[in-house]
Amino acid sequence: MAKESFDKEIQFLRMLVLTSGAFSRQQFAERLGISVHTFDKTIRRLKEVVSSLHQVLPQEQSKELSETIRYSYYDTTDPLLLFLFRAKSVKESESQRISMLLGAMNEQALTAMELLDVCCSSLSSDLPLPDEKTIRSDLKYLEEVGVVKKEPGPRPYRYRIQDDLVRSLSNEELIDLYDFVDVMANTQVPSVQGYLLRDGLKKHLLRNQVELHAVEPFLYKYHYYSRILDEAHLFTLLHAIRHHRKVRFLYFSPKSEKSYAAKNTNPLFERNTEGKAEKTLPLKIVYDHQYGRWYLLSYGREGIRKYRIEGITQIEEDESVDEACCEEKKSELAAKMQYSWLIDTGRPVKVRARFYSPEGAEPNFVKERVLLQGQWGQIVSKDDHSFIHEITVNGTTEIKPWLRSFGSSCEILEPMHLRREMIAEWKEIQAYYASV
Repeated sequence: MAKESFDKEIQFLRMLVLTSGAFSRQQFAERLGISVHTFDKTIRRLKEVVSSLHQVLPQEQSKELSETIRYSYYDTTDPLLLFLFRAKSVKESESQRISMLLGAMNEQALTAMELLDVCCSSLSSDLPLPDEKTIRSDLKYLEEVGVVKKEPGPRPYRYRIQDDLVRSLSNEELIDLYDFVDVMANTQVPSVQGYLLRDGLKKHLLRNQVELHAVEPFLYKYHYYSRILDEAHLFTLLHAIRHHRKVRFLYFSPKSEKSYAAKNTNPLFERNTEGKAEKTLPLKIVYDHQYGRWYLLSYGREGIRKYRIEGITQIEEDESVDEACCEEKKSELAAKMQYSWLIDTGRPVKVRARFYSPEGAEPNFVKERVLLQGQWGQIVSKDDHSFIHEITVNGTTEIKPWLRSFGSSCEILEPMHLRREMIAEWKEIQAYYASV
């Protein structure tokens, strides 16, 4: 399916999670910038994908997509975020053909012509038959991603499944490997490839008759869906950064009323969209652990630009840029971000805050957290009851939520405007709890 369709389904899933399925069909379509007919087609496609991956769902849970993809509380992360990547990694015809090739090579090493014979004799009549060029292209792709291996020897070359690692490990060692991959995929970024590796190991263990409970020792419930959904664009952007290429895309800012617009292919039905066509040189990608968001920092006609990756659609690589120019812009960005708490490139300001130690608590968890998360800041003075932390940051917007999260254990000393802002915010919060 087209890349545009992938964008649509990413935004569809994101909105489904954020609204918990509370929107009507019309509201959903309007927010996405599509017709109700396109909305119905999209939801049918998503239901088909879910049912193909989870064929044992009870009949009553197939009525609503919001129920279907949340049929198990602890498994929400897996089907909701990953079934889309599985469905979109290859086209439907490619999926059947590649599955057939892998099944044939699982038993023995085969040449390209032998694999062509297998496909021609086994593919269903409603699918187009591949030619030798297509099979060789599939083998090249599978070799590049490390799935198959070319055996040494004269032509014609023979290919086999590259599964030496899992075959050389015992079940106990495989379970340890599965546990490690499971923890890392759920706690590190990026994570989609880790989830797919975890699923591959899980299937291999279950084929070896390992008990299900042995490969499910941990249960995760991760709420930041953008973290994984936006990885669809992550590697395209990293490839452009690595090869010094510009990118172009349609961007929807967080304040935009719409989050998606269908690609105009017929000039007679061209519509104005709220998205803005952007062409920019990507320089850096930043992940915000606090909110689970990805940011793209780039250079364009207006200088340094910042984009939330969740608003990027229809992304494509553009022309190459001189490497020296790219390095110059990266150095310029690094200088502006020297004191960024996250991505702020504003004017540096010194923040001083007094942190109060908890009474009778040992160890001092407030101090430990400040030292762990306080980045390049320093404790400049301390006594038995409190300590003062000092840090220079670009603006106060990004550090404010961190300071606020300490509650009554933190008092802002400088700058004065930040102190006043925090006083006003705490007064507003106090008013919410006034006696009725």
